[in-house]
Amino acid sequence: MNTSAIVQKLWNYCNVLRDDGMAYGDYVEQLTYLLFLKMADERTKPPLSSSVK
Repeated sequence: MNTSAIVQKLWNYCNVLRDDGMAYGDYVEQLTYLLFLKMADERTKPPLSSSVK
């Protein structure tokens, strides 16, 4: 997945949350948390998993 696809997917999530009535600060917090979890998951998969202890 390239950078522009990730950015587009993130904006799509922002639009959905905004349209459901969430405040800007709330959906930024939620999406930041999801990105953090995704990065943590990616680090547990090869080839990065060998360097994580």
